[in-house]
Amino acid sequence: MYAERASRLTGAVVWTKSPTGASVRPVLPDGCMDLLWSEGRLLVAGPDTRPYAPEGPARSWAGLRFFPGTAPALLGVPAHELRDTRVELADLWPAARVRRLCDRVAAAPDPAGALENIALDRAAEAEAPDPLLRRLVECLGEGRPVSATAAGLGIGERRLHRRCLTAFGYGPKTLARILRLRRALALARAGTPYAETAIRAGYADQPHLAREVRRLAGMPLGELLAGDG
Repeated sequence: MYAERASRLTGAVVWTKSPTGASVRPVLPDGCMDLLWSEGRLLVAGPDTRPYAPEGPARSWAGLRFFPGTAPALLGVPAHELRDTRVELADLWPAARVRRLCDRVAAAPDPAGALENIALDRAAEAEAPDPLLRRLVECLGEGRPVSATAAGLGIGERRLHRRCLTAFGYGPKTLARILRLRRALALARAGTPYAETAIRAGYADQPHLAREVRRLAGMPLGELLAGDG
């Protein structure tokens, strides 16, 4: 069973997931990074460019999903160093500090809430998120072209690419593709016909949508949606 709620950390989402007996579904790219807790371990999920299939038996998880582009400043590591990986938080922060945090989460009645508090404490120490990155996510999420977005933000495309590697783990064109996929999935899950979904989400046509779903989700759209049930 999966449940989520808005976090007190701006733009973030607090979530929990417990085994249900159903087959484990892959985690799809979403432009985000997560702070994770499971079986006494604190981990970080880097930005994905492909579906991630969890290994081993199903288990319970608690997580904090950061708003796209905001996690690297809090974690102190560029996003591209964590692309398509899951790493121990102790690989990024001092081991003694992480042990104290693990004890804190383990003792909490609500591990997900404890993760949220850790992130809030870290955010209070760090610089405020770059407003340009948030505006970038908003523009690309609305389907605006990368070149027009860069021009509107007053930043060159090469410089934007470098900043995106640090903040998102990949360039703005990849971010735009991932956000477009999210738009398409939201439309299709709401019952919008695939051909209409393709056009409204910003694809050239339905075959274009089908190719992108296979590339980023690893399966046909129909199979992906059937698994939601």
